[in-house]
Amino acid sequence: MASIKFQKKNLSYTDDGTGKVIVLIHGFTESLKIWTNFSTQLSKKYRVISLDLPGHGKSDCISKIHSMELMADVVYALLKKLKVGKCLMIGHSGYVTLAFAEKYPKMLHGFSLFHSHCFADNSAEQENRNRTISIVNQDKFSYVAQFIPGLFPVEVHKKFSKVIERMIQRASKMEKEGVIAALEGMKIRKDQTELLKKTTLPVLFILGQKDSKAPIARLWEMIALPAVSETLLLRVTCHVL
Repeated sequence: MASIKFQKKNLSYTDDGTGKVIVLIHGFTESLKIWTNFSTQLSKKYRVISLDLPGHGKSDCISKIHSMELMADVVYALLKKLKVGKCLMIGHSGYVTLAFAEKYPKMLHGFSLFHSHCFADNSAEQENRNRTISIVNQDKFSYVAQFIPGLFPVEVHKKFSKVIERMIQRASKMEKEGVIAALEGMKIRKDQTELLKKTTLPVLFILGQKDSKAPIARLWEMIALPAVSETLLLRVTCHVL
């Protein structure tokens, strides 16, 4: 694992393999390690770049609010440092990926929303973010210990208990400022419906039928928006597997 400076803060990343570039963007409370199995296989044929977004993994928190646009700028700075011209971007943080596609479309061959969507928070969801921020301020670990299992259907908790525990332990190492900065950024993110309507880039939607965080019923509208797109619907898949 290597690092770069962004606004005088350390940001961690990995860069493996050679060939066409694939950039893997992790989701909220995760780190680049969530991609290990994917990057190991993909790097046999491609150059695979992963990073810890600000406040996640081994990357420093750089602001009180990590907006999607700020995190897109972080990704851009890394790719410029690594002399990447164009890439394919896979976003488990589809929010960051969409912000990147809006700001830096010429750097993309295409992009994928990996168990994610293009919609902004509504007022009820924003209020829920505020409640969550209050909880994290009081007891970050209790929040993480409740949030991570909620990414999995209850019926698979026993089967994936070791995976869940490992994710809880990794997420619990985040500073509460990083968790809150991400929540604040997600709360104010813009709706990217128009971006998907207007983009000429090919888009791959990977959806899990058991994903409670990006429910299928809400996403049928989204997958019809781009001019060029494919959808992979996984019937027994949730938000992280």
